[in-house]
Amino acid sequence: MLIPRRSAERGYADHGWLKSFHSFSFADYHDPAHMGWGNLRVINEDRIAAGTGFGTHPHRDMEIVSVVLEGELAHRDSMGNGTAIPPGSVQRMTAGTGVRHSEHNHAPGSVTHFLQIWLLPAERGLAPGYEQRAFDPADQRGRLQRVAAPIGEADAAEVPLHADARLWIGRFDGATESARLALDPARKAYVFVTRGRLAVNGVALAAGDALAAQDEAELRVSDGCGAEVLVFDLAS
Repeated sequence: MLIPRRSAERGYADHGWLKSFHSFSFADYHDPAHMGWGNLRVINEDRIAAGTGFGTHPHRDMEIVSVVLEGELAHRDSMGNGTAIPPGSVQRMTAGTGVRHSEHNHAPGSVTHFLQIWLLPAERGLAPGYEQRAFDPADQRGRLQRVAAPIGEADAAEVPLHADARLWIGRFDGATESARLALDPARKAYVFVTRGRLAVNGVALAAGDALAAQDEAELRVSDGCGAEVLVFDLAS
């Protein structure tokens, strides 16, 4: 079963300094039909204006993954991390028993565009933790590159997750670039397009569109036009 979720159907909040699209219920946006998919709880597509950002605030018992698309994200947290997250990077923060952090765009005259992703952890009460990896877009050309996987499965180049989830990123342009990804039909999958357009199992998708999948044995990515796509394999 394939369930498209079009960009215009998402929740939206304009705070002036922050413009955010919500794929699932978040903050003041509540839709009982879209509370998450499997153990994927949040995908917020955020754009932070220059010189602004999220002030220090708390989280707990969540795996928070950030994927930077444009600009740079400055991160600070109560674990002592203070890093810059450039485009092509994937960051994971394990909130666990409790962590405080801030995210800012310090670059003058440019917007930071990124995805804020929340995954339910495999267990509660974990020690807070932080990981960050950089990925070369060339390695995602015409294929799906796995960038995150559960701890114990993730290799040294991938972001390890305290969650039963895997994440691939791919870039597709033209008729010759395509990919297939085998799935366990007992699990769920979620596809999110960040740029351009493409087709997944014959369903046409554009930037901001998503496709929820269950009872599927394979995803087929094709017909890309300047496309960048995230694919999640998720616990049911």
